[in-house]
Amino acid sequence: MKGLHGIIFSHEKHNNLRDLTANRMPASVPFAGRYRIIDFILSSMVNAGITDVGVVLHGRYQSLLDHLGSGKDWDLSRMHGGLKLLPPFSYEQSGVVREFRGKMEALAGVRSYLEGIRQSHVVLADSDLIINIPLQDVYQNHLSSGADITAVCTSSLDAPEDATYFRLDDAGRVVETLTAVRTPAGCHRSLEIYILSKELLLQLVDECVSHNLFNFRSAVLQGKVDSLYIGSYVWDGYAAQIRSLKEYYDRSLELLDSSIRREVFQPQRPILTKERNDASTYIDPDGSCVNCLVADGCTIEGTVENCILFRGVSIARGAEVKNCILMQDVSVGRDAVLHHVIADKNVVIKEARTLMGHEQYPLAIAKNSKV
Repeated sequence: MKGLHGIIFSHEKHNNLRDLTANRMPASVPFAGRYRIIDFILSSMVNAGITDVGVVLHGRYQSLLDHLGSGKDWDLSRMHGGLKLLPPFSYEQSGVVREFRGKMEALAGVRSYLEGIRQSHVVLADSDLIINIPLQDVYQNHLSSGADITAVCTSSLDAPEDATYFRLDDAGRVVETLTAVRTPAGCHRSLEIYILSKELLLQLVDECVSHNLFNFRSAVLQGKVDSLYIGSYVWDGYAAQIRSLKEYYDRSLELLDSSIRREVFQPQRPILTKERNDASTYIDPDGSCVNCLVADGCTIEGTVENCILFRGVSIARGAEVKNCILMQDVSVGRDAVLHHVIADKNVVIKEARTLMGHEQYPLAIAKNSKV
């Protein structure tokens, strides 16, 4: 899409993903058998025809760098434009250099990049959202409405406590922005996707810097709600913000529902990811695999039920694995029993071990652990 440029914020926010983010940002947490969480919003941008995307990094970003690389798996490796990885810029306060405190401060740190944007409009998005949204429709809605900023929101209020909520008038204009609302009756939840012009974005960045404002929600969505026309685009398709281990577990196992899987993975808007060539999965004649999402390269000799298995997972003979998420190259030993477990990459479960979590409190095992 020639008129739209993408910026993804992969900065660390308060989350309760525990061991899954011990060595990585939430954006690079594996999801759905072969993807990373950032793949979903990045693919939505690519599917809308966006050819230039900047990813603002923050914190433990090495895993994300390894995953995104040059952007060739998303057709974003280009001589001009394409994927740009923007390092974790900082600000100086009393002679101390610190990481940025919010979106507006991060954008101020990459102002020269913003000035070089070739497109007339910019879509800002967070990276912790599982969604497959037609951004070209959102952009056309923004242009036709005449709004200064268009915010994508949903009527579903199932969200973490720190979510942003909008109160809309009959025309769909945002008249109030709320946060930390326990009972947001009549509100819509923000999906943290916004479209605005490059000119307005630069103006807002400069104004926020001059007033030492760094938070997009308080400085713009709340502070400018009366002076700017903030429109809305209500999306009631599938959307999940991943900010806790329980949300990660629930949203992952939801994909075992074929109707949700069809909504997330649509042929006309494919979800793209880093390629890895593996052999086909092997299921032993004496093994069992029921209602599972299984990636390539797995070996299943035991019993697996209601699970998501990433690439290269091996389940030894006699093992019983139910309601679990096993990430890349996890190995489960003979006669082991796992229920409600999330095992990160390269975890080794030794023979005859029993690991029992609960659907309300899944057991998470850190990357490279041996149990």
